Amino acid sequence: MKLETAANILAKIGNPTRLKIVRILVRAGTEGLPVGMIQKNLNIPGSTLTHHISHLKSAGVIRQERQQATLICKIEYDVINNLVDYLTEECCADAITRDNAA
Repeated sequence: MKLETAANILAKIGNPTRLKIVRILVRAGTEGLPVGMIQKNLNIPGSTLTHHISHLKSAGVIRQERQQATLICKIEYDVINNLVDYLTEECCADAITRDNAA
């Protein structure tokens, strides 16, 4: 993952309502949730939810699928996992061991 991509995703997720949406969808699993259930869970107006979902979709964090008359939101686990991997890929690379510090 490129730095710019990670920064864009973090910027889009970096809103309390959007982070709540991401967490709700992660908890829902691969089946996702209908937009109406997300709205009910968050207790926010539909237009506000649409605004936040638009940001998450533009960052590739979620996708929407229509199932008859219902719009389902699903988390893009690959994107989230790649972001976490990017953030932690150099974990402890510069750590000083106790032996080296003495």
